[in-house]
Amino acid sequence: MASLDGINKKAVADRNSGFGTNSSSYGGRFINKTGKANVEKIGMHAFHRISWYHTMIDMPRWRFLGIILLFYITINFIFASIYYSIGMEHLDGIASSDSDIVQFGQAYFFSAQTFTTVGYGHISPTGFLTSALSAAEALMGLLSFAIATGLFFGRFSKPTAFLKFSHNGIIAPYGDGTAFMMRLSPFKNTNFTDAEAQMTLGMTVMENGVQANKFYQLDLELEKISTLTLSWTLVHPITENSPLYQFTESDFKEIHGEILVFIKTFDDMFSTTVAARSSYTFDEVVYGAKFVPMYTRSTDNSKTVLNLDKLNEFQKLSLT
Repeated sequence: MASLDGINKKAVADRNSGFGTNSSSYGGRFINKTGKANVEKIGMHAFHRISWYHTMIDMPRWRFLGIILLFYITINFIFASIYYSIGMEHLDGIASSDSDIVQFGQAYFFSAQTFTTVGYGHISPTGFLTSALSAAEALMGLLSFAIATGLFFGRFSKPTAFLKFSHNGIIAPYGDGTAFMMRLSPFKNTNFTDAEAQMTLGMTVMENGVQANKFYQLDLELEKISTLTLSWTLVHPITENSPLYQFTESDFKEIHGEILVFIKTFDDMFSTTVAARSSYTFDEVVYGAKFVPMYTRSTDNSKTVLNLDKLNEFQKLSLT
């Protein structure tokens, strides 16, 4: 555990970090690599503490499509079961001589036709109960498709910062000393302008015999750029005013710390400001390395080629 004696006294702690100071109440990292806070909320029923809209918008594409398909299959199975329980004689077009499995299958596809309001007309309901059920199912189908359409639109139109962060941060040579570096890059055909970066260091230290979380704003060589079209390497020079001043490789292995990165930029396609976050725990920081260049000119010298697969590549080197 680090003590205050092992941290640069010139570094000024940030008292407005929003993460709290009681380290004994924290578990794991502050921010996950996905950019979301590493927090689990309990104490209320799931229906009250979970926004289903946000959940459906943020979940992976394969899971979203899987839930839509599962809902469609399940709801038609339920309605087919109700139709079957009422009696197949109330569905004109289904032969009574067919087996139970065939009759249930035809009831299922009648349900699908009613739910989607296609209505081929091969099978039709007779009697009050079956007619009322098919009317209710048609209404539910309209509402369900309206909700699904809204979710699809929300997922496609959601402003998203299509930025990827390097897996590791590095301690690299910089001028006459060293610097902490990480890099990021846009990975889709988007246009980012007016990009801003902020970097915060969080460490667990021993203060007056009590573990406490301390946060420090890390000065960057460049905090703003006019356009973000290639990779951007964020550089925090480790000077005498840096809380990382005189940190050795063993310090990064022994001290519990995390460097939080916040990016804000304007996306002209969404015509709004988007944000992205990530973090690097000290065990994700490579001491003594430099990033491999990501971009080069094309063979015909007509354009610049950005190699996204090199975002995480670095070379080890000695800092002594």
